[in-house]
Amino acid sequence: MTLSRYGVAPRQGHLDRAKRIFGYLKKYKYGAIRIRTGLPDHSKFVDQAFDWMYSVYGSESKDLPKNAPVPLGKRVVMSTYKDANLYHDWTTGRAVTGILHFLNGTPVDWYSKRQNTVGTATYGSKLVAARIATDQIIDLRMTLLYLGVPVVEKSYLFGDNQSVVTSSTIPHSSLNKRHNALSYHCLGSLSRQDSRILPH
Repeated sequence: MTLSRYGVAPRQGHLDRAKRIFGYLKKYKYGAIRIRTGLPDHSKFVDQAFDWMYSVYGSESKDLPKNAPVPLGKRVVMSTYKDANLYHDWTTGRAVTGILHFLNGTPVDWYSKRQNTVGTATYGSKLVAARIATDQIIDLRMTLLYLGVPVVEKSYLFGDNQSVVTSSTIPHSSLNKRHNALSYHCLGSLSRQDSRILPH
């Protein structure tokens, strides 16, 4: 993704980077995308229930479409893994978001893109990555709902930053920087309804 931006006018050093990519692919030449239909075992993750009634969000319910078909077939569990690489782009200083969506054990969608803002801390870039993943989870769940796929009630979002997990799942957690507020509240709404945000 990063090298493709320089495909029209490559600079010195880009060929060496491209060779490293091909070397990596050659090293894992037997790698493959596997189709796994079995339900993943997430039983080791303890479900912590919090009362959001006395937070700023109050009591609310999920708004489901009334014209969706009746779900049929085998149940599926949505699992999403997200990460962000702070200061990945040395030219602009932007971080890069990477997201993988799984239905049961099969990857069905992935995302790799520079973030629109320049982050100065790992927390901020990973919070933005979690918010992007949240938007995609909501979109994917709605698509599957209209296709008649029986999606298990909770989706799982895995991240590697404990601060992001804590501040987006515990109602009395605090937010110290205002520019992270929209991502913070978006994640809070998801953790109350459809998904569980967990460390991996």
